[in-house]
Amino acid sequence: MTTTAPSTSSSSSTSNGSRFQWRVIDIVVASVIGVASGVIFVVWNIASSPITAPLEALLPGLQALGGGFWLFAGVLTALVIRKPGAALYGEIVAASVSALIGNQWGPLTLVSGLTQGLGAEIVFAAFLYANWRVSGAVLAGAGAGLAMAITDLVLWYPGSALPFIVIYTIAAIVGGMFIAGLLSWLATRGLAATGALNRFGAGREIAKRV
Repeated sequence: MTTTAPSTSSSSSTSNGSRFQWRVIDIVVASVIGVASGVIFVVWNIASSPITAPLEALLPGLQALGGGFWLFAGVLTALVIRKPGAALYGEIVAASVSALIGNQWGPLTLVSGLTQGLGAEIVFAAFLYANWRVSGAVLAGAGAGLAMAITDLVLWYPGSALPFIVIYTIAAIVGGMFIAGLLSWLATRGLAATGALNRFGAGREIAKRV
């Protein structure tokens, strides 16, 4: 009479475990996204200064808006893989590629990758890895942006005045929301629509709506 309850509980536990368990294809695709993102990081490392310099001249701290281009790897990887640790993994892989190819920040790039990936990861974890809508993506981008601001202010702008700290932090969060969050969500939907993500939750979700 009571044997069905434990069986149901066990089945639910197994289902959750498999949902959160990484497959080989998850690792491969997450790695590809991370490496490709790292190459984009390298390009942005060079292009960012001429583009963000006018923003900095207009209002010191506003240049952090462009930081969103260093934050999208974690959010995009998480939106595709939908597993715990995906945001952190994607951002660290991208940062590692950037550091290995070479940039002006050297090994500290890995510190930024770690903190920025963690910022996005915490947001996805707060939703129990169940919110993959645009709201979750935008909030994860904001989390990555906040993490970037804290890291940059500690490493590169120690002792800054309060107005600069406030402007830089707000700009980093806004850049994270729109570039890392919204654009990553749109990119995921675009990839899913092509059928490239059919073996992932994001692809199956789009297929159900078609």
